[in-house]
Amino acid sequence: MTRYLVTRANLLVFGVLVVILALVGAVTWERLNAARVAREWSQHSYRVLGTTKDLAIALRDAERGQRGYLLTGRDDYLGPYNEARDRIGVLQGELQTLTADNAAQQDRIRSLAPVVSHKLEELAQTVPARRDGGLEAALRIVNTDAGRNDMREAEAVVASILADEQRLLDERLAQNDARARWVRWMVVGGSLLAVLTLLWAARLLNQAWSRSYRTEEEQRDLALRLRTTLDSLSQGVAVFGPDRKLASWNECFQVLLDLPRAMMQPGATYGAFVEHTAEPGRPALETEDQIRHGSQNPREAITYERQGGDGHHLEIRRTPMPDGGFVLTISDMTKRAQAEGVLREAQKMQAIGQLTGGIAHDFNNLLQVILGNLEFVRAKLTDDVKLQQRIERAAWAAQRGATLTGQLLAFARKQPLAPAAIDLAATIPDLVPLLRRTLGEHIEVRYVETAGLWPAMADPAQLESAVLNLALNARDAMPGGGRLTIELGNKVLDLEYARHHAEVLPGDYAMVAVSDTGHGMAPEVLARVFEPFFTTKPDGKGTGLGLAMVFGFVKQSGGHVKIYSEPGEGTTVKIYLPRAVRAAAAPQRRVEPIELPRGSATVLVVEDEAAVREIACAILADLGYRVLEAADGEEGLRMFGANASAIDLLLTDVVLPGRVRGRELAERVQAIRPEVRVVFMSGYTENSIVHHGRLDDGVHLVGKPFKREQLARKVAEVLGTASVPVAEVGNVVALWPKRDR
Repeated sequence: MTRYLVTRANLLVFGVLVVILALVGAVTWERLNAARVAREWSQHSYRVLGTTKDLAIALRDAERGQRGYLLTGRDDYLGPYNEARDRIGVLQGELQTLTADNAAQQDRIRSLAPVVSHKLEELAQTVPARRDGGLEAALRIVNTDAGRNDMREAEAVVASILADEQRLLDERLAQNDARARWVRWMVVGGSLLAVLTLLWAARLLNQAWSRSYRTEEEQRDLALRLRTTLDSLSQGVAVFGPDRKLASWNECFQVLLDLPRAMMQPGATYGAFVEHTAEPGRPALETEDQIRHGSQNPREAITYERQGGDGHHLEIRRTPMPDGGFVLTISDMTKRAQAEGVLREAQKMQAIGQLTGGIAHDFNNLLQVILGNLEFVRAKLTDDVKLQQRIERAAWAAQRGATLTGQLLAFARKQPLAPAAIDLAATIPDLVPLLRRTLGEHIEVRYVETAGLWPAMADPAQLESAVLNLALNARDAMPGGGRLTIELGNKVLDLEYARHHAEVLPGDYAMVAVSDTGHGMAPEVLARVFEPFFTTKPDGKGTGLGLAMVFGFVKQSGGHVKIYSEPGEGTTVKIYLPRAVRAAAAPQRRVEPIELPRGSATVLVVEDEAAVREIACAILADLGYRVLEAADGEEGLRMFGANASAIDLLLTDVVLPGRVRGRELAERVQAIRPEVRVVFMSGYTENSIVHHGRLDDGVHLVGKPFKREQLARKVAEVLGTASVPVAEVGNVVALWPKRDR
């Protein structure tokens, strides 16, 4: 089809379309004007109806006001009466004006006027009669029934006016609807005709131009898809021709190699890119000689890795093309390298966790026997001071072993936490006096906090232990004296920070920073500072578990820990704890020493280790409790069956031999007698009562090895006989409040 024929077709279609639109527009305009006139008459009828109804209401209001005054004699009833009387005249005049075009309605309104006048006159006569002659005089006028007859006649006239006007309104609305339907069909028909005409024209034009431009459209579409595909890649891609000149690229290629925009031009030589990336701190590309002689198979893809000055790890792949050119692909492997580092750390902690978990149970049982017997003997030998000192030293050594086990479990993130909303501004300042006494006068302790601190979600006891560990490390770094600063603040770790720290979740955090002015650490020491058993202190001066414990506690709490240090400039350790949202801060714990609570309840002790069972029973018996014992879960069930009504509390190890474990034993006992309280013992908490590092709901746990006072207070607390609320000490944890039975 020639351009001449296409032009003629366009003119023909345009002319027909204009004629159709003109005809449809003219007819539609005329119908719209008619509809507008009909709508105005409908609105006129609505106004007549409304005014007539208002007149009837005003008559009623005048009569109601007059009746109220007659009955009560109070002048405030005359207000509605006077107001309605004034409105009646106005409404009659307005109604006369509105119905000027309707003779029948004018006749009705003229007949209504004397009736309304007589009614108002009757109402007006009763008011002075009531005021001057009392109710009897007014009633004589009312009882003539003249007013009632006038009211009935007025209502009949009003009803006829309303009926006639309603009939007119219905007729006008019907006419309006008919015109609207006609206009709607005209618009629909005209629009349909116009659409058909346009479709016919579009078909002619498509047939005219589709063949000539089809090939060009396909080529443009293919080029666009290729460009979009290249730009959508997270990898950098550049295509070089057989002459080693740049043919095509995407933006990511320029960004990853940090190339200037002026260099990214079609025809740029590969040698220019090699020269630019050969500068120090940039990931160097293969030279042209390496490309020519580097591979015996010219079709084989070559992959090599480079590291930029900003620490980014890049994987560069050169893929040959059949025409002698090649495609250069750049992949940013920084995230993968970070993830691999996090995975290695996780595997390391998992291995340590398996090691500590394997020995923790048995080792804590041994420590429990030693520590329990020492405390039991110390309570009996109150007169021999020398023996007391030796027992104290042995107990300190046993407690030290328990602390080392706890630190290993903390690093492996296998300690049970009791997280709560902590008001840092109320908790941390209480540690400052203790730190001043502990660190010595040569260390100046400063405390800085920010207004409006967020509450932190963590275990309060573990947080205090972590701060104390950091303070002791800072003291060792300042042997000649210095300054320790504890700073509290609110921090938001954003997506940008999380991108550089793979283990961090973006969000709000409460920060506790501990800084010192000590000798600092070299980069190679800083890289290993959180490893367990790694220490720079002399032999016998440290275990290398302090910072490892801090690291494990923070990670298990869902937080983040960051350490900054330079040789000679001091060290800053920042602990980021998750912000507690919509939670009240936990009250401060009480630390006043109190007398150990005693009791008379019956306690069933289930423990497979005979020595641990013996010392636990001895401690409870010495405190006045009646004690029953069993060596495993099945024996514990039999013992409970024989003494079910007498047993008040079950003290059981979590890990028991046989088919009935500690958790199952507790569930069976409470299924029979729900009022029996349960306390678990465990030296290794990765078991059935701890999930995701937190105790299950309603679980009470005393960790092995426990002291005499810890067991006494925990049993008294669970039984509800403790006289004073006390803080948990050592490794005794009660995450959930005691439930009322």
